[in-house]
Amino acid sequence: MHVEQIYTGCLAQGAYYIVSNGEAAIIDPLREIKPYLNRAKEDNVKIKYIFETHFHADFVSGHITLSKETGAPIIYGPNAETSFDAIIASDEQEFKIGDVTIVVLHTPGHTMESTTYLLRDEKGKNHAIFSGDTLFIGDVGRPDLAQKATTMTQEDLAGILYDSLRTKIMPLADDVIVYPAHGAGSACGKNLSKETIGTIGGQKQSNYALRANMSKEEFIKEVTDGLLPPPQYFPLNVKMNKEGYEDIDQVIKRGTQALTPKAFKISANQTNALLLDVRNQKDFAAGHIPGSIFIGLDGGFAPWVGTLIGDVKHPILLITPEGREEETVTRLSRIGFDNTLGYLKGGFDSWRKMDMEYDTVSSITANRFKEIIEKEEVLIFDVRKNGEYISEHLDKAKNTPLSGINEYFTEFDSNKSCYVHCAGGYRSMIAASILKSRGIHNLIDIAGGFAAIKEAEIPVSDFICPTT
Repeated sequence: MHVEQIYTGCLAQGAYYIVSNGEAAIIDPLREIKPYLNRAKEDNVKIKYIFETHFHADFVSGHITLSKETGAPIIYGPNAETSFDAIIASDEQEFKIGDVTIVVLHTPGHTMESTTYLLRDEKGKNHAIFSGDTLFIGDVGRPDLAQKATTMTQEDLAGILYDSLRTKIMPLADDVIVYPAHGAGSACGKNLSKETIGTIGGQKQSNYALRANMSKEEFIKEVTDGLLPPPQYFPLNVKMNKEGYEDIDQVIKRGTQALTPKAFKISANQTNALLLDVRNQKDFAAGHIPGSIFIGLDGGFAPWVGTLIGDVKHPILLITPEGREEETVTRLSRIGFDNTLGYLKGGFDSWRKMDMEYDTVSSITANRFKEIIEKEEVLIFDVRKNGEYISEHLDKAKNTPLSGINEYFTEFDSNKSCYVHCAGGYRSMIAASILKSRGIHNLIDIAGGFAAIKEAEIPVSDFICPTT
């Protein structure tokens, strides 16, 4: 028996590859399926089953395409309803992969079809669980994502999740390995650990939601407290996972069409496409196409696209680093953004060489910023998360988290210089690009963000532990 976690950092997502005696199973595959096909070919094994822990909201799964390519059936737990052929398993139903067994444990609460898969080894011993979004390392799945599809409240779902954890998962032996669907960075929970593998015993000791003496009322209160609104694209991804989607090869073919600057401009005007610039923030600040939005590939790319753009069907035109065009289209398709129409051939340099209009973002060092605030009163906007801001911030900064930047749009004074920062410079450049696209141009980015501000010894508030 061999179990491998295939982790994708940008989505903080774990898919799983299980092999035993010539047969394999894939759990929660990503949309691009070639890595799974290649691995099975290298190992000379047949992919027998594709297991889905639930209808994912934060990414588009590769289950449909993988099933078409391999003939392997798609397995969901009880209560799942799909528009494609799938086996809707019953609770405690067993599936054989070579010499090992996968047991279905229906664990509703995150969603009503949420299912944990228990892996038993060749001797029938419980070895591991693949817990999906039911149990994470350090947290449990948020119970508010399935509300719109049911008559249940998030409190109802939290109560069901409490029962699932305590009747199906916590009774398992302490040495059983926990393989969750996500780690830190995912919006599917609120306190996920950076660790992506644990044990039942370890979680009983460290996970707040698995306290032995925790009442259902306490669980409901703690699990639902402090939940931020889910990203706009979540229900659209659920719909795609339930009903199907376009083949990713077609999405990539359409999205990787090279457009000359002239053709790019014409396409933008005709389609009203969003111009998405995925280069480094320093390159974007030095020069970019007017109206374009920056969300860099080398950051939390996919989650920020989903959070800030929202509509997966909106047409997109890309400005990318050379050689990373297909990567960009692929990463967009992972979260359902399939309507990419092409990219700027030759990148931004080709645009500038054609003497076409471009814009910049003003940026200053933290040391220069320190000199300015010692002489005058200025407007300062901190686009970090609320918890980061509470932990430590500039005394006169206003917290305008990036995820809700449109809500704070009117607070940016177009007649005064607005200084913007985040933790390191990535999010503040995203914020600046969005604000500039809406006509706010008097923005000045503090290069290096809060880390540079502290290094420059600019006075900040007293530190408060984020977990307090």
